[in-house]
Amino acid sequence: MAHLAREPVFLPLTTAATRRAADDPLDPLFPVMCRTDEANRAAADCWAAMLAGCNSHSRSSLITRLHGLSEAASIYAGTRWWLGHGSVHRKRVREAEVRIDEAVREGDGAEFAEAFIGYDQAVATVVVHVQNRLESPTT
Repeated sequence: MAHLAREPVFLPLTTAATRRAADDPLDPLFPVMCRTDEANRAAADCWAAMLAGCNSHSRSSLITRLHGLSEAASIYAGTRWWLGHGSVHRKRVREAEVRIDEAVREGDGAEFAEAFIGYDQAVATVVVHVQNRLESPTT
């Protein structure tokens, strides 16, 4: 298991937004938190492989982990919101995924880092919007 205190954190906003679920596997946010941790570990492994110039399994498996996180966020958000009011966020998440995948295939570290910032912001925004909606007295 990775020790994130010693490794780069590629999803700090999403990690912070999902931490409330850490102690409650029944919290609907728990799967998003788990996928965030998996995606962050995959990103750290991929980053190391990119820096070393390796074409390792970690480079090819990152997009699968990111897709898993995106899917968990969409389930947390709910189909109605994800396809309706959240469609702009869905598009941002998907575009950032594509950008990361391209950066990995090209071995472009700067683009990889920049794309991860966008992906992290997009997923964290989804989580926060859904949390606000769920906690709003008008829901």
